[in-house]
Amino acid sequence: MKWKKYLTISIICMSIIAITIKIYTHYYFFNLKDNITFDNVAKIDTNMSNFTFDILGDNKNSITTFNKIIKLINNDNSKFVINGGDIVFDGSEAKYTFFLKQISKLKKPMLYSIGNHEIADNGRGRYYKIFDKFYYSFHTKNSYFIFLDDANENYIDKWQMKWLHKELEKSKNYKYKFIVMHVPLFDPRSKIQPGHSLKNVTQAKYLNKLFDNYNITMIFASHIHAYYEGKWGNTPYIITGGAGAELAGTDKAHYFYHYLKVHVSEKGINYELVKLHSPDYNIFDRVFWSLWIYLYAFISINAWSIIVVLGLIYILIIFIFSKKFKTFKEFTSLFHWKKK
Repeated sequence: MKWKKYLTISIICMSIIAITIKIYTHYYFFNLKDNITFDNVAKIDTNMSNFTFDILGDNKNSITTFNKIIKLINNDNSKFVINGGDIVFDGSEAKYTFFLKQISKLKKPMLYSIGNHEIADNGRGRYYKIFDKFYYSFHTKNSYFIFLDDANENYIDKWQMKWLHKELEKSKNYKYKFIVMHVPLFDPRSKIQPGHSLKNVTQAKYLNKLFDNYNITMIFASHIHAYYEGKWGNTPYIITGGAGAELAGTDKAHYFYHYLKVHVSEKGINYELVKLHSPDYNIFDRVFWSLWIYLYAFISINAWSIIVVLGLIYILIIFIFSKKFKTFKEFTSLFHWKKK
């Protein structure tokens, strides 16, 4: 086979594969089920007063840990799951598609608080197409849940603030009131604010006082890849960011993979921390594990694209060697063992 003919066939084949992958990705994404948030809220029994829900955050397209969490949740007694945000590494079609394939194995409704990684790569529009709502609320018989959108990491806009005031008024009729937001009001690790938290400290303080005034039962946040609990003013908070993304430190008290089971009853609330296997508490293991998380995810998400790139590199090598060898047979003879 002559070089020119071989190269032409190879280029055509790789082009067909690349075009097919692109068409499939767009077709799959634009044919995904939309209004997921609305549909999942509709599945929740509004009359229950004794129930358990799971909450997690920052899986960020991770595979091993997040898949383990899904299996554990499928086998527990929770009624629904809350994801505190950063469900994807960025807002590209491929990342959202991969995440939705992962949670297709989840047997319970999952509700979302939008994270900053969801809006990266112009992802806000894609998020809206799939999940529909950026901020919303729902309730059970004795509990009111308010989900906020602070994915810009800076502040909550005036329209959402107006909506929030109305929602807090509605929540006064319920025994328990939960706030779910991705970016925490404050960073518990920092003496000087802002840390890895809302950049508009003035608004963060205002929100804190507002939540104090309405006797919020718990603020759930993520964004920080760790576990923290405490109080901001008079309002308790839990930061849960251990669903699979790289861990942010080596302190055994905070930096481990986990999720929470929240047991609600008329007698009170019980928070159960579920820890998962985490890399050893040293810098080398943590850095190595972080690199592995994203390498594994990158290969899984972009497998066919990687094949196309390798194919193009292969064609380039052939093209370079075609200048030196007259026939393809002459080129391949380089890789044959010569008999003595």
